[in-house]
Parts: sequence; C-alpha cells; structure tokens
Amino acid sequence: MAFDATGNLFVAEWGAGRVSRIDPAGKRTTFADGLSGPSGLTIGPNGTIYVASYSRDEVYRFTPTGERRVHVTGLATPAGLSFDRSGRLLVANRRTNQILSVSRSGSLEPVIGGLRTPVGAVQTPDNGYVVSNIGGGVTILRPDGTRIEVGEEFGTPGPGVAMTKDGRVFVVDYGGTTVREILPDGQSRAVAEGLRSPVGLVVAPDGASLLTATWRDGTIYRIPIPN
Repeated sequence: MAFDATGNLFVAEWGAGRVSRIDPAGKRTTFADGLSGPSGLTIGPNGTIYVASYSRDEVYRFTPTGERRVHVTGLATPAGLSFDRSGRLLVANRRTNQILSVSRSGSLEPVIGGLRTPVGAVQTPDNGYVVSNIGGGVTILRPDGTRIEVGEEFGTPGPGVAMTKDGRVFVVDYGGTTVREILPDGQSRAVAEGLRSPVGLVVAPDGASLLTATWRDGTIYRIPIPN
C-alpha cells in the first residue's frame, strides 16, 4: 500500500489482480486491473506508481492517470517495493534472496544478498536497512556492514514494512496476528494484535498512525503509533 501526495491510498490486491485507489473520503475505485499477482507497490516523488508482478517477474510503472508501462523485467518473484534515500527503486527479489536496486535506465544492481527469502525492505536514515524475510526473521544491516538477524518473535514476517519520517520501522507478522516495531537494539514490540495475517503496511499521511491490510479477511485497519 502507498499514499500519493493528495492522500489517495493505493492498494495492490493480489487475489483480484488489480490495484484499487481509495480517496480521502473513503470512495474506492479500480485504478488498474488485469494484473498477474500484484505484490509490491510504492509511489515515487513525482507521483509515478510502481507495482511488482510476482507471477510475471516484472515491475510496472503507472502514471497518476493509469497509463501503464513495463519498468523492469528479469526479476525472480519480486515482492515489496520501496525507495532508498537517493531515490533508487528497491525490489525484494524473493527467489534470489536479494534486495536489488533499479537504475533510471532499468538496469538491476544487487544491494543486499544472502537473505532468507526477502519480501520487503526499507533504508533507514543512517543508511542502514531493515529487511523482512518470509523465510524467517528480520535482517538489520548496519551502515558499517554489520548484519544482525532478529525477529524471533515473528511467526513469518511479511512484505509490509513501513518507516516513519523519524526512522521508526514497523513490520507485519504475516504468519501471526501482530504488527511489530523493530527497536534500535534489535528487539521488537507488538503495536497491534489480533489481526488475521497482516500483509500490507503504510504510514498514514498524518504520521500518527499506520494502516495495515490483512490477507484472511481483506480488510484495512488503522493502528495508532504509540509513543
């Protein structure tokens, strides 16, 4: 899930093969359909919407009016998408256990390797990374290259990874019922419980809450961000 600059929420719906747009008043419309396994979604600074096709190993880019083009091919079950601090598109390339960056020309470069089936990642303000691995656990990569494997409290981390402007990172437990905050020391704490396989996650425009989408009941929930 991702918000555009005017507060529209875009949601990739895997089972329906579409992307829905929900306006600030709550009205839902279909932004794009006929997609094959839309898995990751993010929005660039210029309003371009990027959507990963898990089934076709591609990433598409959409104009705000819905015009679609293939942005990059040759991936391996891409999942979560995000942007790093320099504006590069990051792809959790599930089958190769890598986080890849996509240049403006569409070429691919490995950023992190040797992961455990990564499905989501963000770059933190200190230029480190937090990666959720559906194969188990959460990987924290420090700016000096130190790698810390954490997330023992998770059942199965999912592709929903979200970061606030001040660098707080939250990850969904797709194999469980919680959304958890990854703490600076590598521990985590639950900020929401009782969810049915949370899979998507985004910080709301107000910066004070998270939205999470659940796989099993097809619902989006709002979660206040605790102090």
